[in-house]
Amino acid sequence: MPQSPTKPFSDVLSGERQAIPPVWMMRQAGRYLPEYREVRAKAGGFLDLCFNPELVAEVTLQPIRRFDFDAAIIFSDILVIPYALGRSVRFEVGEGPRLEPLDDPAKVGTLATQADFGKLAPVFEALSIVRGALGAEIALIGFCGAPWTVATYMVAGHGTPDQARARMMAYRHPEAFAKIIDVLVNNSIEYLLAQLAAGADVLQIFDTWAGVLPPAEFARWSVEPTRRIIEGVRAKVPDAKIIGFPRGAGAQLPSYVEATGVNAVSIDWTAEPAFIRERVQSRAAVQGNLDPLVLITGGTALDRAVDNVMATFAQGRFIFNLGHGIQPETPIAHVEQMLRRVRG
Repeated sequence: MPQSPTKPFSDVLSGERQAIPPVWMMRQAGRYLPEYREVRAKAGGFLDLCFNPELVAEVTLQPIRRFDFDAAIIFSDILVIPYALGRSVRFEVGEGPRLEPLDDPAKVGTLATQADFGKLAPVFEALSIVRGALGAEIALIGFCGAPWTVATYMVAGHGTPDQARARMMAYRHPEAFAKIIDVLVNNSIEYLLAQLAAGADVLQIFDTWAGVLPPAEFARWSVEPTRRIIEGVRAKVPDAKIIGFPRGAGAQLPSYVEATGVNAVSIDWTAEPAFIRERVQSRAAVQGNLDPLVLITGGTALDRAVDNVMATFAQGRFIFNLGHGIQPETPIAHVEQMLRRVRG
């Protein structure tokens, strides 16, 4: 009988260490690739690209064809949930997302409680196309933004250096802020379940702004909403494989892993290696954590950094990745150098 293909990425999330860790990169479908830039130029606006299933499938598959990564992540954005909730969402070139701000309790009262998931049907169609095009050994990742991070954009109407507007609203008007979080939790559960139904093998929850929160607020606004999402997803899909990425959480990562029940946690490049190996990797798989800037640098600095990451984490359950998204100016040759180093 022919053997089933190995699934190194999924196997790590199921608790099996791999001799050669699986590899992918956050933002691996993006502006560092000339083929992506070509598609992007044809698509029109950013959301036009996100909601074109054929183009989404193409850009999702581009890095798999070029680098043979062990996982593909569907090309989309964390702000599609506010869009499906009827909020105005647009992307300004060079400035990032712009939304209608929900910066006081009266405005929060205008927030719909149920998203129109018909608006996100192209995302689910793209997932189905990609899953059909991928080899069985390559995992397909679906994702959402964590409620705290998505709420920071919804409150301020745009990204800010320290997300002070959302933090202040959470202090001044915790009940109103909690309503935003509750709406995002409930709709994120539904969104992630639909992604699994459409063909995603794994889910990732991106909490990009978790690191700006003090410990008590981190527990309330980052950990607890993520725990509720995972509980809601697993109530319908008990064996759902889920990765959390509370960027900047540092010393709070062990409690995050324990409370949320994630199969793996993604760590940024500032995490203290011995602490993560001893206190986090003993509880869940670890994903990360190469500095995206050393990937731009290349040369001996890149080799040394890759070796350090591998020496620290590769003896346990580990997925090699960056500590955040790949930068647009990253040379393709450096990605190839990184992969040769990881894979031997």
